[in-house]
Amino acid sequence: MLPSPLRGHLRPRDAAGPAGRAEVEAEWQQRLTGVPAPEVAFQMCGICYINWQQAAVLCLGVLCYSQALATERLSHARPSLHGHLEKGKEGQVLHRSKRGWVWNQFFVIEEYTGPDPVLVGRLHSDIDSGDGNIKYILSGEGAGIIFVIDDKSGNIHATKTLDREERAQYTLTAQAVDRNTNRPLEPPSEFIVKVQDINDNPPEFLHENYHANVPERSNVGTSVIQVTASDADDPTYGNSAKLVYSILEGQPYFSVEAQTGIIRTALPNMDREAKEEYHVVIQAKDMGGHMGGLSGTTKVTITLTDVNDNPPKFPQSVYQMSVSEAAVPGEEVGRVKAKDPDIGENGLVAYSIIDGDGMDMFEITTDYETQEGVVKLKKTLDYETKKSYSLKVEAANVHIDPKFISNGPFKDTVTVKIAVEDADEPPVFLKPSYIFEVQENAASGTVVGKVHAKDPDAANSAIRYSIDRHTDLERYFVINAEDGNIKTIKTLDREEMAWHNISVFAVEVHKQHQEAKVPVAIKVVDVNDNAPKFAAAYEAFVCENARSNQQFITISADDKDDSANGPRFIFSLPPEIIHNPNFTLRDNRDNTASVLVRREGFSRQKQDLYLLPIVISDGGVPPLSSTNTLTIRVCGCDGSGSLLSCNAEAYVLNAGLSTGALIAILACIVILLVIVVLFVTLKRQKKEPLIVFEEEDVRENIITYDDEGGGEEDTEAFDIATLQNPDGINGFMPRKDIKPEYQYLPRPGLRPAPNSVDVDDFINTRIQEADNDPTAPPYDSIQIYGYEGRGSVAGSLSSLESATTDSDLDYDYLQNWGPRFKKLADLYGSKDTFDDDS
Repeated sequence: MLPSPLRGHLRPRDAAGPAGRAEVEAEWQQRLTGVPAPEVAFQMCGICYINWQQAAVLCLGVLCYSQALATERLSHARPSLHGHLEKGKEGQVLHRSKRGWVWNQFFVIEEYTGPDPVLVGRLHSDIDSGDGNIKYILSGEGAGIIFVIDDKSGNIHATKTLDREERAQYTLTAQAVDRNTNRPLEPPSEFIVKVQDINDNPPEFLHENYHANVPERSNVGTSVIQVTASDADDPTYGNSAKLVYSILEGQPYFSVEAQTGIIRTALPNMDREAKEEYHVVIQAKDMGGHMGGLSGTTKVTITLTDVNDNPPKFPQSVYQMSVSEAAVPGEEVGRVKAKDPDIGENGLVAYSIIDGDGMDMFEITTDYETQEGVVKLKKTLDYETKKSYSLKVEAANVHIDPKFISNGPFKDTVTVKIAVEDADEPPVFLKPSYIFEVQENAASGTVVGKVHAKDPDAANSAIRYSIDRHTDLERYFVINAEDGNIKTIKTLDREEMAWHNISVFAVEVHKQHQEAKVPVAIKVVDVNDNAPKFAAAYEAFVCENARSNQQFITISADDKDDSANGPRFIFSLPPEIIHNPNFTLRDNRDNTASVLVRREGFSRQKQDLYLLPIVISDGGVPPLSSTNTLTIRVCGCDGSGSLLSCNAEAYVLNAGLSTGALIAILACIVILLVIVVLFVTLKRQKKEPLIVFEEEDVRENIITYDDEGGGEEDTEAFDIATLQNPDGINGFMPRKDIKPEYQYLPRPGLRPAPNSVDVDDFINTRIQEADNDPTAPPYDSIQIYGYEGRGSVAGSLSSLESATTDSDLDYDYLQNWGPRFKKLADLYGSKDTFDDDS
């Protein structure tokens, strides 16, 4: 039998059999010699289960052996809470310390599903006499929830199913205390409960589905992909996590390495064009692949990638095409296509024409989107010249893999036959353009040239000609509709237009829609019909002190005719003045001429202007000439020949007014200006005031301003109403319209003495004088003199706003001011007043 303190150290399979028991007994004897029996404070029992048969046998043996050993140990031990004394061999008293805990780590099997809690082990103190005074306490990870302890017996049980993959071990603390006082009897100590693994987790792959690619025609053993599975079981215990890979589906094309999970090709020359995709199922099994192990699977989709192992092939040997002779170059004729089962760049095909009688007339390009060869027209066709063409077209791969060059050649050829269809063509001119010449000034009806067109069709229809009038707006030319002769109908002038560019149409008589157009350039040949003349309007100046044979101007000529009939120019003097005593002419023979002074002593007093005729001839046939007049003015010059003055007035004053006359005229002008200034000054001078005050007068604060103005800014105008009480303004009207004329009253010049002045009398006198003053301005402004009350209720008569505002002012009194204020009365009066007047 096994002693109970070793139960925590045993694994189930270690105790299953005689060999296991011998090993355990040896271990127990070794431990027993190292730990004296009387010193054991606690003993722990551990038990675990593999299956119920082994568990029953193991538990029975362990319990029996533990009981026998315990009895033996108690017979030789004297338990003590604090230790005890022993005598040595020589009578020496030995003091021995008490050992608090003796145990090993416990084991408990995972995934136990029995109806009762699993006994993990037992705590026991050597001071426990069995009277129930010792209380065992368990604390730590899972204490009280997963692991519970019988506080009397010290038995530890697992109350829940444990899973090693969730937690592999638990750390707990045990302590023995007095049941009554809770005083610790032993120091606390930690121990570990390990969850023993069982094979309860199948292998799992990292991915449920794998995707891999491998080139087609790969060699046997080419690595495709590696799949990896994992097992949650303990890899250090048994074979629960030892995996072996195998292939369930995908043979004989692929294989898998049992230990690494690497999938490799198993057949040579697998062809993508035959089968592109393969589905392989890989299994991973634990327990080293032995029976009873758990397994997991994954699916691997393997795609064969393309290589260029197939040449292009035309599906037919001959292509038939047709094209109209009216087709323009660049127009598509037809398409050919070579099929290549390869894909991507391995299936790219380039087309070319390698032979045939139409290599110069046609071309082929590659449409890389459709992988077709596009046959196009290269030159214009003519059905009447050649009715059919034959081409040899080649299709070749663009990219060739050297590893598969033996599968070649990677190209194919096909014959393309093209038939030319007849088309109703427009007329064709014999030349692409025409250039004619005609002399200017040629008579109307002169033949310029002839154009000719023909019908290229077999019918050879008749042709009619016409001129595009948009190119001959002035209608200089006409064409014979039957034979194409072009004639003039107006006289041409080269100097007006040297070239005429027209267009001629040719149409078939019976098919008006078929027409052709050709440009015709007509050059007007020059005729010497323009005489030369001065190139500019020359005016020459000669100094009075000029020397004989001195050059003073160079002239040139211009001719509108062509250079063949123009230069060179010849300059000369007319025969009648060839011996001119004043000037001479020298032809420089470079189309210029120099004018020279023949004599000295020119005088502006005698003659200040000379006119010199000059004859200019051109080199045309026949030559033309013209006489041009050069104006020469005599001027005064300094010693260096620089002009000073060309005017002669200083020398001809005797023919005009004398200096005295000029002075008299100037004096009259000055007198006239003085009169005008005086008149204006008098008009603007202010009138003399009605009463003149001296500076010493007590009324010196009445200031007269001499500012001039009009309208509202007139400071001399005033309104009598401003000097009256505004409340009584309607009671007295100073002017009556019954006075048709003004009476001129003399203005008194008496000045009252300062001490006897009555202000009221003074104001009344000034009012009367102002009312009868014919020079007083109209009452169109507000004047404030001395009254400091409210402003005038009349306001500004010149303000247009007064008639449109809601003011309570009454301007009906304007009706009483006479005809001169009739207009203002109409504008500012009330409506009732207007109605009464009407």
